[in-house]
Amino acid sequence: MKPKKPYIRPKIAVAQFSEENGFYTTEQRSYNMSQIKSKGTKPEKLLKKALWESGIRYKTPKKPLFGKPDISLKKYKLVIFVDGAFWHGYDWENRKHAIKSNREFWIAKIERNMERDLEVNDFYKSKGWTVLRFWDFEVKRELVVCLKKSLDSIDRQSLDRFDN
Repeated sequence: MKPKKPYIRPKIAVAQFSEENGFYTTEQRSYNMSQIKSKGTKPEKLLKKALWESGIRYKTPKKPLFGKPDISLKKYKLVIFVDGAFWHGYDWENRKHAIKSNREFWIAKIERNMERDLEVNDFYKSKGWTVLRFWDFEVKRELVVCLKKSLDSIDRQSLDRFDN
């Protein structure tokens, strides 16, 4: 599923992270950043396990879907994203002031991630899919609530399919 409509707004430009562009980092910081996973995170695994134990069978597609959802349920037209609070801008207006180093890069990077999240949501909604987004800390602290929202969405989709 590729998006076919052009972007309405110009994308936020993010400078390439390199010393030539004025971004400096230590070897330790570089190593730490390389260890951050984008797939298979603990919150994602927790939610997947809870869904599986609830009898919901999902796919982690071999060919990534648009926006790379963490969980996709094609049968129910449902995609679920477990977003990291830092990377996707949780409480952004307050938290962006806490960034101390390479502010220009990180602020643009995270704002572009937030913009991309909206584009992905719009894409799936235009195709008739339901999009659920949970913050990583929500899944850790309130797994039952996240699971209930997911199951409720599946129930609604099941009823819609049955009615049609």
